[in-house]
Amino acid sequence: MKNEKDHFEVLRRVQKKPESSQRELAAELGFSLGKLNYCLKALQKKGLIKLKNFQKQSNKISYLQYVITPKGISTRTKLTINFMKKKVEEYDELKKELKRDK
Repeated sequence: MKNEKDHFEVLRRVQKKPESSQRELAAELGFSLGKLNYCLKALQKKGLIKLKNFQKQSNKISYLQYVITPKGISTRTKLTINFMKKKVEEYDELKKELKRDK
């Protein structure tokens, strides 16, 4: 379950900011660089993201960019739905507890 949440967060960030470096992504997610690298490799292995190598034309510096695949978008959607279902269940459980306490 923890991995699913981490993978969901990484997929979401990669889709929002594909040009981010690993250091930037790790900082935004509150992950260590090692943990982010582990997540990225797992997502790559599952075919949810791919690595593209681009080259800036002005100064010929090449850089890497992670791109979410169609399979990754589908998986992220499923993870979002599961996440929302879990939050609704937690909310309903809290409401029940509050009613019992009154």
